[in-house]
Amino acid sequence: MTIADRFAPAACPRLVVKIGSALLVDPAGAIRRDWLAGIVADVAERVRAGQQVAIVSSGAIALGARRLGLAKGGRASLEDAQAAAATGQIGLSHAWAELLHAEGLTAAQMLVTLDDLEDRRRYLNASATLDRLLALGVVPVINENDSVATEEIRFGDNDRLAARIAQASGAQGVILLSDIDGLYTANPQRDPAATLVPVVEEIDARIRAMADGGSASGMGSGGMVSKLAAAKIAQTGGAHLAIVSGKRDRPLSAFVADGRGTLFVARPSTSARKAWLAGRLTARGWIVVDPGAVEALRQGASLLAAGARRVEGAFARGDVIEIADEGGGPIARGLSEYDAADARRIAGRRNDAQAELLGYAPRAALVHRDHLVLL
Repeated sequence: MTIADRFAPAACPRLVVKIGSALLVDPAGAIRRDWLAGIVADVAERVRAGQQVAIVSSGAIALGARRLGLAKGGRASLEDAQAAAATGQIGLSHAWAELLHAEGLTAAQMLVTLDDLEDRRRYLNASATLDRLLALGVVPVINENDSVATEEIRFGDNDRLAARIAQASGAQGVILLSDIDGLYTANPQRDPAATLVPVVEEIDARIRAMADGGSASGMGSGGMVSKLAAAKIAQTGGAHLAIVSGKRDRPLSAFVADGRGTLFVARPSTSARKAWLAGRLTARGWIVVDPGAVEALRQGASLLAAGARRVEGAFARGDVIEIADEGGGPIARGLSEYDAADARRIAGRRNDAQAELLGYAPRAALVHRDHLVLL
């Protein structure tokens, strides 16, 4: 089985394809219409073969910046980016709808913010909408709603958005079409000895060291670091993710032909709720735990107060918090059974001492294993 076979319609009934700004918009800020027609033809071919496809499309800011005459591709300030996005999104959506219609397909537009996928209820609403659209044979075209997003509440790149959309839609695969054809052992623009990594089973320190934070084109916001973050989200949600070159005509067909790219292998699927937890980009606080607690968590146990060393942040019972080791490395994420003040009171204490400190009978754990996922 080649890398591309993992994303074929038979193996991957539902697929998310992400397209970066540098592929869709030329340096002058105009849509590369001939290239876009090619990718639409690829999508149509897959839909006719029975695959349901959602598209995460960048390009609104770059396109709007040209129309408004804004400096630095519309990224000189948050206000410029918001104005460019609001202007460019109309043209971007029109191009997708027109070309998909020419292939006999119906397009739908979804603009989402970080909060739409971080809030559980709104996430479920988005999930239901995506599921219905795909079941109807519609091709959803999704983008971050940059016209209202701020620095504090935004994905910041569409790589991670694509992985979260895969979780929300129940997709089995994500293809990131990029201006580079995969993860290399080093930045190939700087190191001629760098080689392509074809398969990644686990994103560890060695793999993270290979990433380069820059965007090769200077037009988009995502570099290899953001792609690794997206791969981690996808893997945890049970979806394969591939980084593939989009710098060729009919890039999905070309990927099928040569199988060139980097595949990040999905982990065994977990519950939908735990996948949502693992894919979140924000948390209300965190708890630093001792080595014994780290090992217990990895064995599938709940987080007990006795293993907590330090509690940080302001959170309420039921909020999402992160659990970190003593070096600050994230271990797990889950729903807190206590608010921050009570968690601090009982951190490091055994069960028999907790009732006196709290003034009420303690709960079984700081974070119960049923509401906890390892990272």
